[in-house]
Amino acid sequence: MTTKTPPLAAGISGSLRRSRPRYGEAVIKFALLIASLVSVATTVGIVVSLIPPTLRFFERVGVWDFLSGTNWSPLFTPPSYGVLPLIAGTLVTTAIAIAVAVPLGLAAAIYLSEYARPKVRATFKPVLEVLAGIPTVVYGFFALSLLTPFLQDIWPGGGGPEVFNALSAGLIMGVMIIPTVASLSEDAMAAVPHELREGAYALGSTKRIVALRVVVPAALSGIVAAVVLAISRAVGETMIVAIAAGLQPKWTFNPLSAMQTMTSYIAAAGQGDLPTASFDYTTIFAVGALLFFLTFIMNAISIRLVRKYREVYE
Repeated sequence: MTTKTPPLAAGISGSLRRSRPRYGEAVIKFALLIASLVSVATTVGIVVSLIPPTLRFFERVGVWDFLSGTNWSPLFTPPSYGVLPLIAGTLVTTAIAIAVAVPLGLAAAIYLSEYARPKVRATFKPVLEVLAGIPTVVYGFFALSLLTPFLQDIWPGGGGPEVFNALSAGLIMGVMIIPTVASLSEDAMAAVPHELREGAYALGSTKRIVALRVVVPAALSGIVAAVVLAISRAVGETMIVAIAAGLQPKWTFNPLSAMQTMTSYIAAAGQGDLPTASFDYTTIFAVGALLFFLTFIMNAISIRLVRKYREVYE
């Protein structure tokens, strides 16, 4: 005697079979796993490649002498390996860039999120993001050939910036990273539920109050992430500072003088200024390891800030 499966049971059985991952989904899952492992493997590879030359460097140069010295001249006799001039150049150019990019980027994000009409937003945002696609070498030559002479002409009291200076490099670098701040911040603001805006409007708030006291605080974690990413982008910039700021390591915080950053030194030394088999060539890896460490610390702080200010909406 044969028993027939009830239609309801048959439907449930078929539904359970279809809920299992299909072949295509398994392939996609495997591809995503490989993509994530590639990023992890790349980071591990960078660390592994930095460690041996960095250890050889610190066998002859003390860590404290490296971190506290104010003279960086590995090619001169006697050589000096104080990295503070490179750190100073990196901090000055990054601070100028952030001072330009954060206010302008946040203002652009608030306008796109709260004030712009849909057609204006659809046109203005892609145009703004075009700035991120311009080669950095173009920015560098623009800062050297146009911005620096302009600053020298309008500078009050004469003098003004030198031919190579950190001010021009920082200003142009700030313009370059405006799209990073604006785009990511606008995405974070757009993710804020409209119910919060409507509730604020119902209480009689103006658009300015809603934007500054409701939307921006609610999107603060995304804004912090955008700013930290912009700082990382500024710290890692090479061509703009190499062309516009010069390649002169100086222990100074004067933005009108020429400076050298950590990345510009790595780029200049890697082009052949130092023989690859020499001890001085290991300075590239020592500076690179310090840059990697500083970036890692900054990203760790940003993760804590993002988690602290994250708002979860249901």
